[in-house]
Amino acid sequence: MLDESLLDSPEGLAEADHRGLLRGAAEAGARVRTATRHAAEAGVNDLKPDGRPRAVLIAGPGAAATHAADLIGTLAGAGSPVTRLAPTGVAPAAGALRWELPGWVGSVDLLLITTPDGTEPGLSLLAEQAYRRGCTVVAVAPARTPLADALAGVHGLFVPMATAPYDQDEPLAASAPGVLWALLTPLLALLDRTGVLAAPPDALGKVADRLDRVAERCGPAIATYSNAAKTLAAELSDALPVVWTEGISAGPAGRRFAAALAELSGTPAVVAELPEALAAHSALLAGPLAASADPDDFFRDRVEEPPALHARVVLLRDRPIGGLTAAPGARELALSHDTPISELEPEEGGELETLAELIAITDFAAVYLALASRA
Repeated sequence: MLDESLLDSPEGLAEADHRGLLRGAAEAGARVRTATRHAAEAGVNDLKPDGRPRAVLIAGPGAAATHAADLIGTLAGAGSPVTRLAPTGVAPAAGALRWELPGWVGSVDLLLITTPDGTEPGLSLLAEQAYRRGCTVVAVAPARTPLADALAGVHGLFVPMATAPYDQDEPLAASAPGVLWALLTPLLALLDRTGVLAAPPDALGKVADRLDRVAERCGPAIATYSNAAKTLAAELSDALPVVWTEGISAGPAGRRFAAALAELSGTPAVVAELPEALAAHSALLAGPLAASADPDDFFRDRVEEPPALHARVVLLRDRPIGGLTAAPGARELALSHDTPISELEPEEGGELETLAELIAITDFAAVYLALASRA
C-alpha cells in the first residue's frame, strides 16, 4: 500500500531514502555537468577521429548498460548500428559475468564499456580481446578500479564516472537516476565527436538545465497536487502500469520507466509503442485487469482485503513522426474499458532535452513509488 501522506513529507522521504535515489534524481543535472567535465579532461573534446565507426558495441552489467544502449541507438538512428553485448554467467555478480565480441568485430568498430562498478574481470578481459582485434575501446567507470588499469594496458580511453559521496553508502541500483546520467553523458560527448549522433557541449548543457527544471518542479518539497511525478506515483498505487509511448524519444524513456518500476519499487509494468500497442494490449485491457472487470470490488472490506490489481495506462508522448498521432485512439481504447489514463508530454526543445525530461519525471515517479510503498 502506498503511504500518500509520506509523499508530502520531505523529511519522511529523506529518512526512507536509504539508497540516495531522490538525491540522484535531484542532482541529475549536476551529474551531467560533472560528467561532461570529466569527458573533457579525459581528452574527448580533442579527439580527431578518421570517420564514423562501422558499428558501436556497448558492454556492461545490468540496466545501466541496457538503457545506455537503448538511448544511444535511438539517438544514432541508422548512422551506425548500436549493439548491446549481453553478458553470460551463473549469477549477476561482478566475478561471474563474461562478455564476448562477435566474430566480425575489427579495427573499424568501437567498443564502449560502461559500469558503475569497475571490478568485473569479464570487462577487463573484453577490453583485452578488443585490443587484440584492433578495436578501439572506451570505458566509463569509477576511478581507481581494475577496469581503469586494464584500459591503460590496452591503450584505451578511460573516463572516470561522475560519482557522489553517498554512492558508497549503499550498493548502487542499476536503474538509479544518478547512475544513468553519470555513465551516459561521456558516451554522448564521445559519439558526438565520432559523428554517430549530435550531442555537442551546448546541447549537453541544455540537458543539464532541463534536468534542473524538472527537479525544481518534481522535488520532494513540491506538494503532490502540483507535482507531476508524485501525482503519477499516487496514480500507480495498486495498479498495473501499461506504458504506451509515442514518438522516437519516448520509446527508450518508456522502457526505462518500466525497468525502474520493477527494480526500485517491485512494480510490474508492460510497455509498447503506439500505434501497435493498441492491438498488443487490447485483450489485456478487456480482461480481468480492466477497472470494470470486478463489479464486486465495491463491496470489498477496505481494511481487511487488499485491493484488486487493475491496469492504468501511462501515455508518454514526444512529437510523433509526421505529425500523425494515435493518442486519440489510445484514449478511446482505455476509456472504453474504464481504464484510467495518465499522460506526460515534455516541453518544446531539442531531442536530447525532451528525452531527458521524460526520463527525469518518470525517474522521480518510480523513486516516489518505491519510497512511499515501503514506509
